[in-house]
Amino acid sequence: MAITKEKKKDILQKLTDALKEASSVAFVRFSGLSVADTFAMRRAMREEGVHYYVAKKTLIRRALADRGYAGTIPDMPGEIAIAWGGEDSTAPARLVYAQGKKKKDTLTLVGGIFEDAFIDAEKMQAIATIPPLPVLRGMFVNVINAPVQGLVMALDQIRQSKTEA
Repeated sequence: MAITKEKKKDILQKLTDALKEASSVAFVRFSGLSVADTFAMRRAMREEGVHYYVAKKTLIRRALADRGYAGTIPDMPGEIAIAWGGEDSTAPARLVYAQGKKKKDTLTLVGGIFEDAFIDAEKMQAIATIPPLPVLRGMFVNVINAPVQGLVMALDQIRQSKTEA
C-alpha cells in the first residue's frame, strides 16, 4: 500500500525530530519478529528511555542527509528501523543487541550514528557491548578501592602476626 505525501511528510518530520534529540542512533535490521516479541522489545526499550521506529529507508536516508553527519551512510539491507534516546548514549545499541541475542536472526545492528558520525555494524556492536553507565561507575570505584583494600589487608596480616607472637 502506497503512503500518501502527507504521511511521508509526517514520517520525515518524526525522523528529523528524533535525530535532533538523539546522542546516538542504531540502525536495526529486523525480520521474522513476532508481534508479541516486538511489543516486549518496545516495552523494555521504553523503560530505558529508548525509542524504536520503523520507516522506509528512503525517508531515513533523506532525514540523515538533512542532518549532515560525518562519513558515509552504512549499507541498510532489508527492513530497517531506528533506535535512539536514553540517558546513556550506548543504550540504543546495547538494548537492540541484547534483544537480538534473545531472538537469534531477528534483530541485527547494521550501523548507526555515534558522536555525530556514521559508524558501521562492527563498531556499533562494539559499542553495544559496553556496560551501562552505573556498571562502569561501579567498576571504576572498585579500581580505586583495590589499592586501599590491599593496604588494609596487609596491615591486618601484620597485626595478626604481631598478636600471635
